[in-house]
Amino acid sequence: MSWTEFWNSDTPIYVNERHKLLHYRLIARDIIKLIPSPDMRVLDYGCGEALSAGDIAAKCRSLTLVDAAPRVREKLGERFAPVANITVASPEDIAARPAGSFDLIIINSVLQYLTKDEAAALFAVLREKLSPGGHLILADILQPGMSPLADVKALLGFGWTGGFLGAACLGLVRTALSDYRKLRGQLGLTHYSEGEIVATLAGAGFSARRQRPNIGHNQDRMLIIAEPAPAQARVEPAAAAV
Repeated sequence: MSWTEFWNSDTPIYVNERHKLLHYRLIARDIIKLIPSPDMRVLDYGCGEALSAGDIAAKCRSLTLVDAAPRVREKLGERFAPVANITVASPEDIAARPAGSFDLIIINSVLQYLTKDEAAALFAVLREKLSPGGHLILADILQPGMSPLADVKALLGFGWTGGFLGAACLGLVRTALSDYRKLRGQLGLTHYSEGEIVATLAGAGFSARRQRPNIGHNQDRMLIIAEPAPAQARVEPAAAAV
């Protein structure tokens, strides 16, 4: 099983419906804070179920929701069909879009499921799709040396404030016995140091820096904001990492 196949099925990631609802509501709220103008064309790459995407769409000119899982795209299409400025697309659709199609691209809690080569190739594609002056935001990035206990603590804290602490405790047990845990053991999750992700983005033609806070409830993870670098400032990944 691949990560795409996993996300294309029913998953145990959310401990109950309240957790899922509050998660997507918080993600939408934090994304809205990063939209500088209502005229922005926004791309949410790897959006998942995006339950509160309508809130984001109300704050921008257009919102494109992208997910690699066909079942997720089908649900998104049904849910947001009445919203005129929301489009649902596949990664292949985005690769075929004209240059400069988006002003803001957000990749939240996705990089851990891509290999570093896959991520570098994706950054190169998205660099072309950004308008001059546009921004790429990478959020919820796992850092080396992070203890799994940090994620447990963040979930329990979210459960406490969100009113689903009991379900969160039970959900941790269920997740430990699930396909997610098994797949994580087989495929692993990708981690980046701040310097490494900045260097990888430089190789794809971006100038990048860390910014706080992170999107979502887990502040032990990183948020990086990047913008297209002038041509003369581009750095090959190997050289940037030295």
